[in-house]
Amino acid sequence: MSEGKLVIFSAPSGAGKTTIVSHLLTRGLNFGFSISATTRKPRGNEQNGKEYYFLTVDEFKIKISRNEFLEWEEVYPGCFYGTLKSEVDRISQNGQNILFDIDVVGGSNIKKFYAERALAVFVQAPSIEELKSRLINRSTDHPEIINERIAKAKLEMSYAGLFDVVIVNDKLEDALLEAENKVLQFLNK
Repeated sequence: MSEGKLVIFSAPSGAGKTTIVSHLLTRGLNFGFSISATTRKPRGNEQNGKEYYFLTVDEFKIKISRNEFLEWEEVYPGCFYGTLKSEVDRISQNGQNILFDIDVVGGSNIKKFYAERALAVFVQAPSIEELKSRLINRSTDHPEIINERIAKAKLEMSYAGLFDVVIVNDKLEDALLEAENKVLQFLNK
């Protein structure tokens, strides 16, 4: 069995990467979705083992000590995100390509680790003002969390050059089409 390819989507919070990833999962591209682990609380109808593996800080730190993560980061104080090695193994054993929806540091680290086996795509909003508007309209975070995310987004934008492709999500339909085309080109190489 040949190893599948990895496609990594990273972006500042609110840029639209999750919407793009969800679209790609419906396109018959033989993707398995890599479910990240996090210590944050579920939002809305999120379920453990579907959108994320929701762990306590202690559970997360035990997995760190056991070297169970491909990559991990403390994104905000006390709020960890990471990619479990077991997720990559699970999807690879199913003979699928692996699709990641992950923060920019994690995305750039996975790209470094897998090199040519991975396509790293950076999604950005057309402006910081638009990003803030999207986060407010999403209505999932308190204002202080939104302000933290905006401050972090400014730093995350500096990572764009570490990615293979940058997609500006100004019009969603255009961004979906561009993402699908770039992914198909990579998978057909």
